[in-house]
Amino acid sequence: MKHIIPFIVVIIFIITIAIVIISAFNFKLKKRIIESGPIDDNALKFLGSISGLNTEALKWGSILLFGGIGLVIIEFLPYNLEDSPLPYGIESIFFALGFIVYYLLVRPKKV
Repeated sequence: MKHIIPFIVVIIFIITIAIVIISAFNFKLKKRIIESGPIDDNALKFLGSISGLNTEALKWGSILLFGGIGLVIIEFLPYNLEDSPLPYGIESIFFALGFIVYYLLVRPKKV
């Protein structure tokens, strides 16, 4: 059982990254279609047929991805477990990076 757990974690990590990437590309595709001009009924049907990108899913995917990266980095840094606020600071920084990446993906472009 000890040998299968790392394999399962790697698979879950790869699937999570794939979902976040697919969501980001679907979002960009919908955004380009909407910005291209007037939308008729066919375009609305196409937008509905694209697998449901929800900006909430993109937001939480980016936050959890960066949070996980922060936890991995904390694992490799030496610190005093009882007295150090270092893990809290590193995790906060990576959560903030997740929010910034989400904002950069979703923000409206200036013309």
